[in-house]
Amino acid sequence: MDNLKKIIFKLYTIALMLFTIWYGTFIFPVIFGHYLHDDHDAEHAEEQADDGTSEEEKLFQKMLAEQSQMAETDLGYRVIKEQYVKGHFHHTGFSVEFDTQSVCIRCHGDVPHDKAKAIRAFLNMHAFYLACETCHIQPSENQEDWTFRWYDKKTGKAVGNPPGLVSTEIDRYGNYGAKVAPGIVKGDKFQFLNGDKEKEFAEEYLKKKDLLAPTQQSKMKKVIHRMVNDQPLFCDKCHQPEDPYLPFAKLGYPRHRVNDLTGTEVVGMVQKYKAFYIPKFLMPGEAGNVPQSDAF
Repeated sequence: MDNLKKIIFKLYTIALMLFTIWYGTFIFPVIFGHYLHDDHDAEHAEEQADDGTSEEEKLFQKMLAEQSQMAETDLGYRVIKEQYVKGHFHHTGFSVEFDTQSVCIRCHGDVPHDKAKAIRAFLNMHAFYLACETCHIQPSENQEDWTFRWYDKKTGKAVGNPPGLVSTEIDRYGNYGAKVAPGIVKGDKFQFLNGDKEKEFAEEYLKKKDLLAPTQQSKMKKVIHRMVNDQPLFCDKCHQPEDPYLPFAKLGYPRHRVNDLTGTEVVGMVQKYKAFYIPKFLMPGEAGNVPQSDAF
């Protein structure tokens, strides 16, 4: 029995050594190679710096070197190539430009949906490329349908259909630098529902609201929100093939994206799945013999 234990121990030791060699040769460079790359770059930058180079100049040179580096992340179905950022193990994703022109986000913020817990991320994602008025203000029965156009997030001016609409990479996330908003055409001029006058009024109120009594503030809020409907548009108004509320094709979406957007899969998910479940073992503080899932 002792000889058998010694043999098993030796085999275990050999296996552990082989695993260590394999890990150090193949796996470690793949996982932590970028950290080694950082150290090498830092040493190389120090070697190139002259004795007369200031610390600020050294830092600037190092940042420029990092700026030119690119990293590739294989997601399985596609490979993302993006700027390499020191210390980031995971793919860093994308950035979305902030909307500096919207009247609504002055108070409600860029991610305004927080009540519907199950779908708030889905709704906030739409806020990347849809103005609040698009879903929360609809024409009354005696009004003509709105005209929808894109506006630049930085200037607030109407712009043409974003070129990024034809790019799957950008279109997937709505990262266009612009939003769709409703408006009306008077004569030969187009005007957004929330134009310059509405913006100026809202800005003036925000500057001086503390001078008003609570009841006066309430009245002013009603004035600002006078066009807002009690209920916003539901998903199936746009995500349906027969007569979508938003004219996707006119807004520049290519045919294959229009087909995706007018499909009913997303609407079915929102309508049918009222409770979302997460395994108990993923919930912090939960352990032992408890049910396997819990709604949230």
